[in-house]
Amino acid sequence: MGGIRDEAEIRGHRRTYVAAMAGRIMEGIRRCGVKNPVFLLDEIDKLSHDYQGDPASALLEVLDPAQNCTFTDHYVDLPFDLSSVFWIVTANDMGGIPRALRDRMEIITLTSYTEQEKLEIAKRYLLPRQRKENGLTASNISLGVGVIRRVIAEYTREAGVRELERKLGEICRKAARRIVEDDVKRVSVAAKSLEDFLGRPKFIHSKAEKEPQVGVVIGMAWTELGGDILPAEVTILKGKGNLILTGQLGDVMKESAQAGLSYIRSRSKRFKLPKDFYEKNDIHIHLPEGAVPKDGPSAGITMATAMLSALTDRKVKSDVAMTGEITLRGRILPIGGLKEKVLAAHREGMHTIILPKENLRDVEEIPKPIRDEMEFVPVTSMDEVLDHVWVTS
Repeated sequence: MGGIRDEAEIRGHRRTYVAAMAGRIMEGIRRCGVKNPVFLLDEIDKLSHDYQGDPASALLEVLDPAQNCTFTDHYVDLPFDLSSVFWIVTANDMGGIPRALRDRMEIITLTSYTEQEKLEIAKRYLLPRQRKENGLTASNISLGVGVIRRVIAEYTREAGVRELERKLGEICRKAARRIVEDDVKRVSVAAKSLEDFLGRPKFIHSKAEKEPQVGVVIGMAWTELGGDILPAEVTILKGKGNLILTGQLGDVMKESAQAGLSYIRSRSKRFKLPKDFYEKNDIHIHLPEGAVPKDGPSAGITMATAMLSALTDRKVKSDVAMTGEITLRGRILPIGGLKEKVLAAHREGMHTIILPKENLRDVEEIPKPIRDEMEFVPVTSMDEVLDHVWVTS
């Protein structure tokens, strides 16, 4: 469906037009020869529209089980029953699907692949396919599991496996060239020699702090490429009570920081802070990688904990990552994308995950080997969060 902008692609042309033909739906039914096929409408979020009509509006009748029993193609000009068709619709971004069209679908969200799943896909499908496309056999190139793991971890950062397949193809092409130029029968790719095939790793530096720090807390974020960790840094400066936010933060994230500060101000007596601490100091919150836009409420408890750490001069454990939205009264609200966030935290060496209690059911989606290596702490308030983050001397 990507790039389709003519309504006639769906409903067909009227016979009064020169070179009129049926739409893709009825043409597909004709080719199948049955009235109950499986139809896959791929990349439906890439539909567009212009003066020739809106194909998304034409799909409203096609996908609505209450209306598609009398679907009429302009070329056929007779009602046809589409209610027996099994429709599968795919999209990368649900925001690109018109609301009325989305209301006619049952949404099934597929999360990103885990590292182990990418490894099995590469071993069973990607590597054999790239060997064949580059004129190699299994006896020509040796590529161990450890090498593939390193390609996944250090050369790709994606939700799917397209970039991984490109990297494996690059290795196979360079191996084929060596076989021809050096007149050898077999090329062994070892982890130590991987840079000779792919160059220096793209993703090698960990964002996590190795040692506990004052005012530095590890949060977790969801991106289109999967999960990532999101360190929050806070420093206290002499000033006039300004809250400084840097790191290209969106409006929702800025409001989360303000809510966290208001919570700390309302509990200043409990935290043994001066009543006027916010009047004589500026609080600077920075989230590194300033070129990358960041938004969403799930970093609320991360920024609140980092501010409290800087104000009280207490160190936060470096192996604890957290996610959750904070309210003015310190309640922790649920978030989305927990699986991807936890996988990213595990990749960066985190051992403890603090998450909203309402998200505890989402932990079941995380692969069991990773669940067994990590401790999950469900919380409902900031008081519970603070019970698990401080470094005890």
